[in-house]
Amino acid sequence: MQYREVGNTGLKISEIGFGGGGNAGLMLRGTHEQQREAIARAVDLGINYFDQAPDYGDGLSETNLGRVLKKLRIRPYITTKVEIREENLNDIADHVVRSTEASLQRMGVDYADFIQIHNGPRLDKPNITGAAYNYLWIEDFLRPGGALEGLQRLQKAGKARFVGFITRGGDGQASRQLIDTGAFDLINASVHLLNPSAGVKPFGMNMDPDWDGILAYAAAHGVGAAIYSPLAGGFLNDNAVSGGSPHPLGRGARNEEEGARINSQIGAFAFLSKKLNPEQADDHSLAEAAIRYVLSLEGVTSVLGGFSDVPQVEENTAFSGKGSLSEQNMKRIEMVWRGNFGV
Repeated sequence: MQYREVGNTGLKISEIGFGGGGNAGLMLRGTHEQQREAIARAVDLGINYFDQAPDYGDGLSETNLGRVLKKLRIRPYITTKVEIREENLNDIADHVVRSTEASLQRMGVDYADFIQIHNGPRLDKPNITGAAYNYLWIEDFLRPGGALEGLQRLQKAGKARFVGFITRGGDGQASRQLIDTGAFDLINASVHLLNPSAGVKPFGMNMDPDWDGILAYAAAHGVGAAIYSPLAGGFLNDNAVSGGSPHPLGRGARNEEEGARINSQIGAFAFLSKKLNPEQADDHSLAEAAIRYVLSLEGVTSVLGGFSDVPQVEENTAFSGKGSLSEQNMKRIEMVWRGNFGV
């Protein structure tokens, strides 16, 4: 396992992190024994960074992580988040503190290494209703009583070492403004072969949403970046591209439309798999190629693996340190992008 420093924090975390979200399903739908075995194996293989959020199963993923960490008697680096919904807009800073304290209690720890706002920033004021938390007006980040004030209260109280926020695409300018404050240490961004815009913006490719090259900007300003959904929601692998069913614990596509769109695109990268394309000169799977591509991008600190079982942990951790893809494969990837997947 290789390790990278998170921006200017001095902390070095594993290139492959352990994501606790719902796509892979282990931390929400797995048994306690399956969770313990996977986390123990991840730690044995060098993973020292775990990414959490209270929205992952309404606190269940945090609770399950805390239970396992107590049994294993270990304390890795931990990120958790705060979701700001309509009901929180009148007391954002207080909500940030309350939400974090509840997360720490569920995980059985006194502090988190990173606390992030789970809403992406927007320059225009979004209409936040009900349980939605995709975006948050930048003024609600920065105003008195806003999200940043809440994060800084946590730092002063010793409950958060460093702070950050999530980017969700279409928020590049707002994200740059938050980075320019110098107050944030870590962003989460999504980048994968189906949408590389957080790292590069190929001519001719339709990217929606557009992450607007945020990784390089963050790196230039001493801010680290953890990458979520590096396999496009778990679809960039040999099983999915050959028509196989998702892992029993996995979530799969959120809806039929999303599934049809992704399935129409992933086949363009079957050439990256030695199994699916025996003529492939490089001996790697599609998942390995996808993660190695993300790790090669400027500004990437850690790729968050969504694991369903121990074999997936073992497979993904082995990708660390293997370097960039071949020049030939990169040129072919660029041709797929420039052709916009044939659309």
